[in-house]
Amino acid sequence: MMNTNIRIQQIQVSGIRRFDEAISQIPDIIRLTVGEPDLPTPSHVKKAAIQAIHNDWTHYSPLMGFAALQDAASHYFQQKYQLTYAPEQIIATVGASEAVATTLLTLLNPGDTVLLPTPAYTSYQPVVDIANAQLAPIDTTATGYKLTPSALQAALDDHRRDVKALILNYPTNPTGVTYTDDELRALQAVIATAGIYVISDEIYSELTYEQPHTAFATLYPSKTITINGLSKSHAMTGWRLGFIMAPSNLITEMKKTHQYLVTSTSSITQAAGIEALTHGLDDGSEMRDVYQTRRDYVVKRLSEIGFNYIYPTGAFYIFVQLPQDFQGTSWDFATRLAHEAQVAVVPGSAFGTSGEGWFRISYAASQSALREGLNRLALWRAQTTTQED
Repeated sequence: MMNTNIRIQQIQVSGIRRFDEAISQIPDIIRLTVGEPDLPTPSHVKKAAIQAIHNDWTHYSPLMGFAALQDAASHYFQQKYQLTYAPEQIIATVGASEAVATTLLTLLNPGDTVLLPTPAYTSYQPVVDIANAQLAPIDTTATGYKLTPSALQAALDDHRRDVKALILNYPTNPTGVTYTDDELRALQAVIATAGIYVISDEIYSELTYEQPHTAFATLYPSKTITINGLSKSHAMTGWRLGFIMAPSNLITEMKKTHQYLVTSTSSITQAAGIEALTHGLDDGSEMRDVYQTRRDYVVKRLSEIGFNYIYPTGAFYIFVQLPQDFQGTSWDFATRLAHEAQVAVVPGSAFGTSGEGWFRISYAASQSALREGLNRLALWRAQTTTQED
């Protein structure tokens, strides 16, 4: 028996990564799996990082990030979403994933309960487990994959004594749905009465298609921790720059957790971030237009092929239902599709039990990859239907 942390032994690498690794050696495979923008980081951002290297920005930064970055982030998120975080209320993190980990590890005590609408992104549950807290899923499949006030109230009633926080991710990974301002206000009324914290993961805030994004902290500032970053808005996934924005009393404690996890974020990445936040206000809007075109193409093709799906209004994912005549799990479906058609999608079960019966397509892939991948999917579907008949 391994003499290591039992909680680490009990968690796994995410289903997204496990599946992606399992099919990665298949020749000529079209990967519509990981949420990895194919678009390049804007040139002016890359130039700023190169200049920072020439200027010897190669030393430790302050724990919470350079003051210039905190100031730029404060102005950027105020301009974009009317958020009113002072620079000293912002921590620069190693991507939004570290922001999630720092927030949960700071906030949770053993035995606390965290509510999470599902299906959901894979990074929340393991960190809650490491904190020796409990995650209570709220299945949203019957309500259009959105959390409703009545479902939230029912979950609060079920776990009243122990609920510490709600994780709210929107636009949502994996379904691509997001919330209207009215829907968020209805949720806020229930949350405020309960007095719980909200961890609002808004990393896809720039990628909303039919409506503007409402930041939850504008509705519930006293107990909202906002998580955001530049990975999706500026195609900077590999740079690893995220942000925690929160009330000052929470930031004081989160600073400690952040320090002992990573010390500080890369100096070069922060230089790029300052440029992106200062002179890249519209970079995300330009990328959003590209993703919206791709979304429109994908939903059109899926409809032609005969698949049912959740219409995405944000992010760059579409959640697709398995064909009714398919005998097997979502993992079975994705495995067969990868091996027989050389197309990789993510099994819905990677996002929890409520994701079973579905699969996720990422349309962050290039237009040519989407076209070829969907053509292969259509041909494979026609062939398998004929064979089963």
